[in-house]
Amino acid sequence: MTDIEALVGLNLVMDIGSIRLKRLLEVFGTPQNILRAGRDSLVCGCGIGASIASKIVELKTGDIEREFKLAARDNIKILTGQSPEYPENLKFIPDPPIVLYLKGDILPGDSLGLAIVGSRRASLYGLTCAQKFAGELAESGFTVISGLARGIDTAAHRGALRSHGRTIAVIGSGLKNIYPQENRRLADEIALNGAMLSEFPLQTRPLRQNFPRRNRVISGLSLGVLVVEACRNSGALITANFALDQGREVFCVPGRIDTMSSSGANAFIQQGAKLAAGVGDILEEFPFFTAPAGRKSQPAAAAGPVDKQGLSCAEELLYNIISSQPVSADEVAQRSGLSFGKICAALLSLQLKKKIRSLAGRFFERTKNGG
Repeated sequence: MTDIEALVGLNLVMDIGSIRLKRLLEVFGTPQNILRAGRDSLVCGCGIGASIASKIVELKTGDIEREFKLAARDNIKILTGQSPEYPENLKFIPDPPIVLYLKGDILPGDSLGLAIVGSRRASLYGLTCAQKFAGELAESGFTVISGLARGIDTAAHRGALRSHGRTIAVIGSGLKNIYPQENRRLADEIALNGAMLSEFPLQTRPLRQNFPRRNRVISGLSLGVLVVEACRNSGALITANFALDQGREVFCVPGRIDTMSSSGANAFIQQGAKLAAGVGDILEEFPFFTAPAGRKSQPAAAAGPVDKQGLSCAEELLYNIISSQPVSADEVAQRSGLSFGKICAALLSLQLKKKIRSLAGRFFERTKNGG
């Protein structure tokens, strides 16, 4: 059994996240050894509950094989943290998914992602704003990320697609169980122009408890989160809170003060989230941003100061930290003092300029041509 097969098996247990997996690996060494361990060893050696230990022991090889066959049948890729297409931004969050199911493609440029989230019961104002922001962000070179839900999510995906941009949908069910049903055609369109993603086994139903887990992935993929129309107990605000915990930027579109559907977003603005009255309010938080090849670029003035080698100030700072010896992303972040969004965008730009390259385990080094 390979590592990826063992990890898919552990992911089928559902109650094992990356934090529990790390604890198990510290004791057993490999994913395969975890699956071979007895119930008592799992409980006593790692302190996990008897229920989870029983599920691991009772897992059958046939269950894992069935999952791979289902994926192959629908051209769904299965990624782990060591897979080339595993999104770079997710490697920075405290609890990245053990496994990701992917329909479509993840490109290097998708690291420049901006999430748009909001109410399922959106007003015409909210839907119009979500579609407008998504379209303009896509035209500016950002990948628009959302959750395929009714309302704001749907408008955001459609706005990006209508501007011929890329969009990623992260869902709270398996990719063989698209929810909501009326968005199945939209899901197919997204897979052709971006990616459908889920960390849940392929046939997982859209259970309520899945969506908070899904929300941390939406924010984790992104440099920032834009909240459009959300009440105070909205799932969109859960995503915004994840974004704050993960060091992402948070933006909110202001709404009417006399409607419950805008109360959450307005409260977030009062608490310090940046008010977004137009896409320029978002773009100015990424002044060094230059779009990858094949996308519309920002005006030269928006790229920020550059040195004679064509590097922005942020790029030059990170380039000076990274040497011919591998340097971890954590060390880059610590030594640079930059925000997460600035680090991710600058690292991506340096890779696109072939100054540095990404290595396994969140390490970076200079390329031979880079200096």
